[in-house]
Amino acid sequence: MTNNTGPLKGLRILDMSRILAGPTCTQMLGDLGADVIKIERPGAGDDTRKWGPPYVKDADGNDTSESAYYLCANRNKRSLTVDITKPEGQELIRKLAGKCDVLIENYKVDGLKKYGLDYSAMKDEFPDLIYCSISGFGQTGPKSHRLGYDFMIQAMGGIMSVTGEPDGSPMKVGVGIADVMCGMYAAVSILAAIRHRDQSGNSAAGGNGQHIDLSLLDSQAAWLINSGSNYLTSRENQHRLGNAHPNIVPYQVFQTSDSFFVLAVGNEIQFRKFCEFAGAPDLPEDPRFKTNTDRVKNRNILAPMLTELTQRNSTQFWLEGLEKLQVPCGPVNTIKDVFDDPQIQHREMEISLPHPLSGKGDVSLIGSPVKMSATPVSYRHAPPTLGQHTNEILAEMLGMDEEECRELAQKGVV
Repeated sequence: MTNNTGPLKGLRILDMSRILAGPTCTQMLGDLGADVIKIERPGAGDDTRKWGPPYVKDADGNDTSESAYYLCANRNKRSLTVDITKPEGQELIRKLAGKCDVLIENYKVDGLKKYGLDYSAMKDEFPDLIYCSISGFGQTGPKSHRLGYDFMIQAMGGIMSVTGEPDGSPMKVGVGIADVMCGMYAAVSILAAIRHRDQSGNSAAGGNGQHIDLSLLDSQAAWLINSGSNYLTSRENQHRLGNAHPNIVPYQVFQTSDSFFVLAVGNEIQFRKFCEFAGAPDLPEDPRFKTNTDRVKNRNILAPMLTELTQRNSTQFWLEGLEKLQVPCGPVNTIKDVFDDPQIQHREMEISLPHPLSGKGDVSLIGSPVKMSATPVSYRHAPPTLGQHTNEILAEMLGMDEEECRELAQKGVV
């Protein structure tokens, strides 16, 4: 196993989350060195284990139980199966929580209350525990009782209204971005809560843990970023612009003689350089296009003029020429192109880890983008098989022997 070099070494997370938002958060914390204990239902586990194909193939080329979707967010975790509907399972969770720094869950609001595992039931017993709840709509408010999934949150949170072609239908982002961003906000929140706890020391109030209440809808609204700010400033809805930018022109996909490329002009110098290279040096002097403000107002006039220019030459012509002039541009890569890119390969954004079910002995995973000079991330565990570490965790954290573990398994608790 790779040595743990991460800055969160020694931190322990009790991960009662499933699907994508919570697991994204805990995988990031695991990459940074935290010991993540993934709690799963016996015999079933995380729902995403069944979200396929594709699945990891065994030595005979047959599908295993491990889906590619599950693999994407469950590295650097150990799997412990616990049936929390049984009193013995609830007691196990409480015992484990007492030895953890953070508990993260994404059950429906009040879903853990009947098991005595909600924040209000645990905060007095574990006053230093940081308890992070992720839900569709938050723990409070008129919609808090509703279930939330990424697709519907993208729709309700506004991102679909600004994504897609102007004359097309609203369009979701091609990955579960609402879940992923909520997971990132959760990771930041947890680290901030740890900082507060560790700085505060002993408190007269009886502990320095706290409840973190994160919702998919809140985080989706937060990352509307400039589109949301545009509305709050103007009180006018942004319309779908396809691949164009609401505040910068030209900043979109352009067609070439053989495919497409992205042109991302960010200032007047870059616009002038582009026009000179494109053989239209007079365009920056046109009062309709002189400044970015002018170009935004006249985008419907300028964009067809630029397309007529870009269609005269190949994508390679534009990419090579504009890169030399330091005008931001890029190809529209397929996912295969991304992982074939020498820059991506140099940055080790594809990794492999040994896996017991894989016929080739390992699984390929997306690497962490976090590069830290003194405390680099480490890849210690492949996404675990269901219950892979149950006995190991019970022995290590709770001091249980083989007989005790066997009795719990016979009762269906683990």
